[in-house]
Amino acid sequence: MQKDKLLIIDDEERLRNLLARILQLEGYDVLVASTGKEGLKKLQQDAIPVVISDVKLPDVNGIELTAQIKASFPSTEIIVLTAFGTINDGVKAIKSGAFDYITKGDDNEKIIPLVSKAMDKALLQFRVSELEEKLNDKFGFDRLIGKSNAITDVIKLAQKVALTDTTVLLLGETGTGKEIFAEAIHQASHRHAKAFVAVNCSAFTKELLESELFGHKAGSFTGAVKDKKGLFEEANGGTIFLDEIGELDHDLQAKLLRVLESQQFLKIGDTKPTQVNVRILAATNRNLQDEVSKEGFRSDLYYRLSVFTITLPALRDRKKDIRLLAEYFMNYFGLKVKKQFAGLTDKFVEKLEAYSWPGNIRELKNIIERAVILADDNVLDETLLPYEMQEPQPVKANGSLSTFDLSSIEKIHIQRVLNHAHGNRAEAARLLNIGVATLYRKLKDYGLE
Repeated sequence: MQKDKLLIIDDEERLRNLLARILQLEGYDVLVASTGKEGLKKLQQDAIPVVISDVKLPDVNGIELTAQIKASFPSTEIIVLTAFGTINDGVKAIKSGAFDYITKGDDNEKIIPLVSKAMDKALLQFRVSELEEKLNDKFGFDRLIGKSNAITDVIKLAQKVALTDTTVLLLGETGTGKEIFAEAIHQASHRHAKAFVAVNCSAFTKELLESELFGHKAGSFTGAVKDKKGLFEEANGGTIFLDEIGELDHDLQAKLLRVLESQQFLKIGDTKPTQVNVRILAATNRNLQDEVSKEGFRSDLYYRLSVFTITLPALRDRKKDIRLLAEYFMNYFGLKVKKQFAGLTDKFVEKLEAYSWPGNIRELKNIIERAVILADDNVLDETLLPYEMQEPQPVKANGSLSTFDLSSIEKIHIQRVLNHAHGNRAEAARLLNIGVATLYRKLKDYGLE
């Protein structure tokens, strides 16, 4: 979009050219069209902040055209030119979404300030739209990469619940992207213009976490020299994401339950409740139902949190997404280190797909970052992978390593020690407390040469 660009739609050539000349002298970049169809085509080709349109056009009524333009280009402002300045035409134009209307030919001195006001409003709306698009690119569902049924199914669930104020509990293994999902839910909700606040409940002691979440009054404890806003207040009108909710102390569980039930809480040292309007999203890699049965987690809080539960799939359950994710991280880290890559070798992808991914997407991200840093060519190949990924690992049905095959364990241990020694076999043999010849024999037996 070029700043100060506008479009005049009028079938009277003389008046159209006169108006265009007046506005060009004011510094505007003016486009012209003689029909509604031609005008719509120009709008589709370029983002135009302001349109000036006659009411009577050869192919469409200007009032109807105004409604069409606002439906397709909501940030564009339209000034309608009426033949006689009738109240009826003016009212219809405003109801159709026009910025204003003006009498054709008689109000040339009014058109310049009117266009200026419309331009200011339109450009502000365009800037807001651009910011929202950037936020969606950075935090929305579009950043969730994957085409497998396992991930597309949970994205559909998240998109549906995002439109509500329902509390959501995100479950899944560590590294599956629960905070990214929470951000996407917030960004797709009606609360997206307000704050998204994330806190890891396992990162604080009970006392510190209570102060972080709910705030405190000055003098309520040693070191509380002034009033402090808690994260629930910071998130007022928006969303708070409570990660590792299963680590929450019992007393804080009771306090959180009150927030869920009444949207109220007491700051430390306060006697008057604080009212907030906050949506709560929570996440854990624990089995909260087991914690409830062991009385480690309050059943009433669990039922309030789990109104809508989404379980994120482990990476090993979405193998077809591994290449897509690896390519994304390759390009992302390539930009950071100023390297351009043509792609991944098939063998590289095969090794990734054969791995069990106990650390899920977070682990994949780290491995690709390492490969990008080590790469000398413009292609990532299997030699850039950690030693433990050079050969497929024995995996049990639940995705964990077999603990019964002694040779498998020895092979993996040798790979890890080699990795630790950065491939130095003499150093690896010393760490393993075996001779170098023995190490070479084992490398040959296990196909690690």
